[in-house]
Amino acid sequence: MGRKKLTALFLVAAMAISCFAGCGKKAGDTMVIEVYDVAANYQGTQTGWFAKVVKDRFNIELNIIAPQVAGDSIYQTRASSGNLGDIILLDGTDFADCVKAGLVKDISAELKDTKYLKDYQKQIDTYNAGLPDNTAGATYGIPAQMTNTSPTSYSQDVIYSSPLLRWDLYSELGCPDIEDLDGLLDVLEDMMKKHPTNKDGDACYPLSLWADWDGGDGMLGIANVVQLTTWYGEKIKGSAILKPDNSFTSITDKNASYYKMLKFLNDAYRRGLVDPDSGTQDWNSACAKMSAGQVYLMWYSWQVGFWNTQDRLKDGSAFIFTPVKDQLYYADSDTYYGSGRIFGVGSKVEGEKLERIIEFLDWYASPEGLVFQHDGIEGFNYTVDGSGKFTIMNDNALMDNLPVPEEYGGAGYSDGNNAINQWIVDAISTNPNSGEPYSSQYWSSYKAATMTQMKKDWQAKFGAAEPVEYMKKNNVLLVSPNVSVTLPSDTADISVIRKQCNEALCDASWQMIFAKDDAEFNAKWDAMCKTMDGMGFQDLLKFDMEKHQIEVDAKIAASK
Repeated sequence: MGRKKLTALFLVAAMAISCFAGCGKKAGDTMVIEVYDVAANYQGTQTGWFAKVVKDRFNIELNIIAPQVAGDSIYQTRASSGNLGDIILLDGTDFADCVKAGLVKDISAELKDTKYLKDYQKQIDTYNAGLPDNTAGATYGIPAQMTNTSPTSYSQDVIYSSPLLRWDLYSELGCPDIEDLDGLLDVLEDMMKKHPTNKDGDACYPLSLWADWDGGDGMLGIANVVQLTTWYGEKIKGSAILKPDNSFTSITDKNASYYKMLKFLNDAYRRGLVDPDSGTQDWNSACAKMSAGQVYLMWYSWQVGFWNTQDRLKDGSAFIFTPVKDQLYYADSDTYYGSGRIFGVGSKVEGEKLERIIEFLDWYASPEGLVFQHDGIEGFNYTVDGSGKFTIMNDNALMDNLPVPEEYGGAGYSDGNNAINQWIVDAISTNPNSGEPYSSQYWSSYKAATMTQMKKDWQAKFGAAEPVEYMKKNNVLLVSPNVSVTLPSDTADISVIRKQCNEALCDASWQMIFAKDDAEFNAKWDAMCKTMDGMGFQDLLKFDMEKHQIEVDAKIAASK
């Protein structure tokens, strides 16, 4: 879409600005709120359209502190100073540690007067009741990504991780059945041979990896492998792997999925199918290649947001789940009790700052706030008809960083996107004002618009309306119930062992991806295991299996 056409759209969009500009704006000086945020991929002051939305309502600026950008040492530095941040977003175990250390404020009294957070009181109370030593029933944390569904529901059409292929390229090959990982590599190799470059002449690779997420979310190992293990019904829990029968094995088990998927990436490399920048490029660089059509296999459901548009669904060039017959797909159920990350308020926050933060967090969980987070700007990202139903417009705003009108803060859309990068309420939840989920992929208008020939052909090939329906019909979906548990934190010794073992595992894993043959691959694996054992890996494994058994027991109980 050209800029002149966009300008016309912006004039229409600008008419809606009065709906949010100035509403509820706080008098006085602009207040800077520091947000310590483990989910953020950006560090610094929130800019652009989301900054304007927040400032218009609360007269605050968000200063994002991102350990993924600044490095893990910033956590210890700020925690030891006694002030982690004004708003704090941490993984559950770290949050519990910060509560114990006095870094998090009890916000029980403040939450009583909220308008929207009270809709999630059950989940909030359940989480806080599970905090160690919280005998007084205080409220310290608000779980991230809660839903208004149920703990055992699975509402998505597409699971978090599964093999996603370009339908046009797959169809060009005759839609061959894919039996296993070797068969998947055969298909990817044929795609690359036929289409070695994108329309601009840039080199394409089936797989483009990145290293800056490694070791995140409490897992050991490189993130791109960690997620692929779920294709075989296994889920990494620290140094352990949870198997489909609810037993544990070691991440270093050659018969388990970390080895299997690492070997898959090495096989891909030896066929020339791995982007040579993998291992040195960051997430932003990899996403730019996705947006440019330089990647032929995606495995996170969110990745398609960098390519799929309604036009590409119509012309058949969009990505879609493509089954591999020997796979069993692990998926966590709807995050009713939260995703495991927790929002809180710093213990030093008082007075007007506390008041504004609570008002902001309450709005952040409101239908209006959630629409901004999950859907964007009315008149730019979507329209609303007389019945309250939403319809997408400019669905390439994120991937193409479309220019936003000055009335909304200017700059590019993705430049101004919400840098907190984590929600209190998940997009699969129902918007009470529309009766449909916040996620645009589940709007009736989107479903109708995307019932394209591509989708019809996919349905005819695989005998199901949606990917999850295919998985359920073929008994290849393993859904794990959502539970609220607070797991023990690492002892000082275990923390040291975990850090050393993770570094050894990540370093060796990248070397193995680029190994020249099986002999080199296995020699590096064996040397890595020996090195990790010398660091105390077996003690770490024992600790993690005992720790995560608490979670497994809760999941088994929730299934009954």
